[in-house]
Amino acid sequence: MSTPHYEVVIVGAGFGGMGAAIQLRRQGIDDILILDREQDLGGTWHVNRYPGLAVDIASVSYSFSFEPNPNWSRIFAPGAELKRYADHIAARYDLRRHMRFGVSVRSARWDAGQRCWVVTPAQGDPITARYLIAATGYLSQPRDPEIEGLDTFAGTVIHTANWDGSYDPAGRRIGVIGTGATSVQLAPELARSAAELTVYQRTPIWVVPKIDAPIPRPVRTVFAKAPAAQRAMRTANTVMLELLVAGQLRYRRFRFLNKTAAAIGRAHLRMQVSDPEIRDKLTPHYEFGCKRPTFSNHYYAMFDRPNVRLQTSPIARIEPDGIVTADGGRIRIDTLVLATGFSLWETNFPAFEIIGREGRDLGKWWRENRFQAYEGLTVPYFPNFLGLANPYSFNILSYFYTIEEQMGHLRRLFDQLKTHGAQVFEVTEEANSRYLARMTELTGDSIMINPTCLTSNTYYLDPHNEPSLVRFGANGAMLKRGRFPIGDYDYA
Repeated sequence: MSTPHYEVVIVGAGFGGMGAAIQLRRQGIDDILILDREQDLGGTWHVNRYPGLAVDIASVSYSFSFEPNPNWSRIFAPGAELKRYADHIAARYDLRRHMRFGVSVRSARWDAGQRCWVVTPAQGDPITARYLIAATGYLSQPRDPEIEGLDTFAGTVIHTANWDGSYDPAGRRIGVIGTGATSVQLAPELARSAAELTVYQRTPIWVVPKIDAPIPRPVRTVFAKAPAAQRAMRTANTVMLELLVAGQLRYRRFRFLNKTAAAIGRAHLRMQVSDPEIRDKLTPHYEFGCKRPTFSNHYYAMFDRPNVRLQTSPIARIEPDGIVTADGGRIRIDTLVLATGFSLWETNFPAFEIIGREGRDLGKWWRENRFQAYEGLTVPYFPNFLGLANPYSFNILSYFYTIEEQMGHLRRLFDQLKTHGAQVFEVTEEANSRYLARMTELTGDSIMINPTCLTSNTYYLDPHNEPSLVRFGANGAMLKRGRFPIGDYDYA
């Protein structure tokens, strides 16, 4: 049996991949290769650079608990600061030497004879590794809308995941397709200087006020000199986040929280939009909580500007200089902004072909059966594989809570490999079935199975209309980090 090129290959150099590498090095594993198709680290915070980009979770919680950042400029930090934080993490934990950029992974296949993974990049020779970690994130495959005539548009076309930093919206006639969280951040920035801005809405989104402000320098100084103060702030924010998601995950008991949040959203809309017809079009027809909550102090107000219009008639086709809607209307534009999000379930589970034991194709198996993963990380028939953005993995309090929970699981798993003197792990089918049954049970208590959610275009729901993105019962500041039963894995 030949020795693999690397002990571990991690696909993805965002926060998830870096968190996994940090944990592996804590375990004494340094033979790590991190591959990323982009030209630098940071994942979504490297790729996304559109105006208005910011975190939607308070910065104090959107960071590693073991590496607090006392220098956030605002309660909700702008995107550029998250990229700098990613650079800091890589430097602080000496991760760049493990990274290879500009490498897109095409597939990975388990070699049972050699007991290793064969990772095939789009270009170059295959790479072998004893362990494979997919850290490609949830939002890594941009989606282009399937609209007749899109390829005939003669003006400027920009997808928000590939923003052109040289683009100046001043004096332009802009059409924005999409009203998700990205559009809520971006559209008000474009409206400030555009001659005309038309927002094409398929599904309205709940928007509540954003309690945001600059963090005064004296406060940042206190955070730097007394980290306990920042940890206390993080704890307080976690409690508030728990209340925010309680109505989503425990809807039967806490639906009053959803009703309260919806009332706040409607009041926010009434205060910021004067036209009752526009208010009606902007009011969601599904319950608050079906989609990830969105915060903004400027999105609704934007529709009171004379240069902004809301279009809710479906788009019929795109012409070289404009957009024609199903009601026969036609609006001239010179810039088309695609705020159409990402292909989460279509191409992102998994983000590349993964073939496990006995030739099982992970993506095909999920789609023919149910989306599932034990503790949101491992899958039977896929030895020595961990997916950090698998089904039932996302702790919706904060992505960093998800990452640190997974780091705890990884720690316990590799400790058990050492204890057993083993090199191969695989979750048992019984453990996976038990976990899936538990997630299914907890799903019944959530708002996400509410019939109105089926019309909300929420990315929480997979193609089987199950909310398999979310890890139910994993909150409480991750009090159960890595505490899975030892017998849930086979070791060899």
